[in-house]
Amino acid sequence: MREARLLVIDDEPIACRQLEQVFRHSPYSVTTCEEGATGLRALEQERFDAVLTDLRMAGVDGMEILRRARELDPDLAVIMITGHATLDSAVEAMKAGAFHYIAKPFRIDEVREVVAKAVEFTRLRRDNRTLRDQVEQGGRKATLVAQDTAMQRLLETARQIAPTDCNVVLTGESGTGKELLARYIHNHSARAEGPFLAVNCGALQDELLASELFGHEKGAFTGATQQKKGLFETAAGGTLFLDEVAETSPAMQVNLLRVLQEREVLRVGGRTPIPVDVRVIAASNRRLDRAVDRGEMREDLYFRLNVVNLLLPPLRDRRDDIPLLAYYFLKRHSLSMGKRIDDIEPEALERLVEHDYPGNVRELSNIIERGVALARTANLTLADLPRALRETRARVVHEDAAPLRTLEEQEVLQIRQALEQTGGNRTRAARLLGIDRVSLWRKIKRLGIE
Repeated sequence: MREARLLVIDDEPIACRQLEQVFRHSPYSVTTCEEGATGLRALEQERFDAVLTDLRMAGVDGMEILRRARELDPDLAVIMITGHATLDSAVEAMKAGAFHYIAKPFRIDEVREVVAKAVEFTRLRRDNRTLRDQVEQGGRKATLVAQDTAMQRLLETARQIAPTDCNVVLTGESGTGKELLARYIHNHSARAEGPFLAVNCGALQDELLASELFGHEKGAFTGATQQKKGLFETAAGGTLFLDEVAETSPAMQVNLLRVLQEREVLRVGGRTPIPVDVRVIAASNRRLDRAVDRGEMREDLYFRLNVVNLLLPPLRDRRDDIPLLAYYFLKRHSLSMGKRIDDIEPEALERLVEHDYPGNVRELSNIIERGVALARTANLTLADLPRALRETRARVVHEDAAPLRTLEEQEVLQIRQALEQTGGNRTRAARLLGIDRVSLWRKIKRLGIE
């Protein structure tokens, strides 16, 4: 386990030195700041496991430190230390989310005990958030659960390209786990020890996205009260995941292209380019080549990003994985809620497998999470599932059922998926399909595949 990092903020230098001494021989790395404003900058630029801050300081006080810390990292434990101990200030700090409240003069053993609990609290909260996010948002450990043959081939391709440091495009419907696959690639790369940062490009307006990606200088615009590093800088040595990259404006696409070509960024309001060392993985829920054809995406940016293209299949096309994923989520959500749900009753599992999942893996995770929350026994039952799954079957096999695909239609689909996964490389696509390149060429010609 990595060394825990503590941030101490106190405008009395002697207090900072004293706390440094307290933790000199502890398993903690201590950063001290003798001004509230300096402490804020440290919070915004680095990651800590606990914060000890004086409550009353000139300028930026402890309450402002607490407020900003909770905005940046809701799981971070903040401990208030003050010589002005009053009931009102204690209540105010605790209501605002402080982890603990210590009055000066403090006892060394008390401080050590509180900090140990605070570090444990932060790590537990972060671990629990990681468990919840592993498939929904892509967890830090990037556990991918699959026994479907096509999905296993996709993961093998991801492992093969991970060490190459090339840019990657991930496509697939919403909820298929694109960010999770991006983390998986990151964790199998030489950058695994570096940061993995993600941004949804479609969720921010140009001005906010530019500030988020490239950073800004102090005074660059109204509200820019201090310099800020962008994600391209912050992700140095690691991976930057650009979700919904096709939703960016033409102007933003020009800026992204420049960064990818020159390997440097220009902060908003800045004049000096800053070198960056980061791998870019982009994602979209629609095909980027079609966005290029429609004039919605620059072709040069597309080619810069699309060195390798991996297509994540929807969950309805990998039904063999549904039981495996259902039990995986059952374990994770039971652990995070502190409940013991050991099994899924056969009828409930049958309905789960039959459902078509327009929301894909994310929807399955939500269904299991809801079931765990409602479960009253050690098994997940049909009664714990949403009404839509209890009352109807998504796939009913009878004479009026939707017709199956013909073998030729299935062959076209498989070939197109293989070509998309390999960025149009027919040699690699043939290898994925288990045939030689000449056979693939003949099939493409015979089936009229573009």
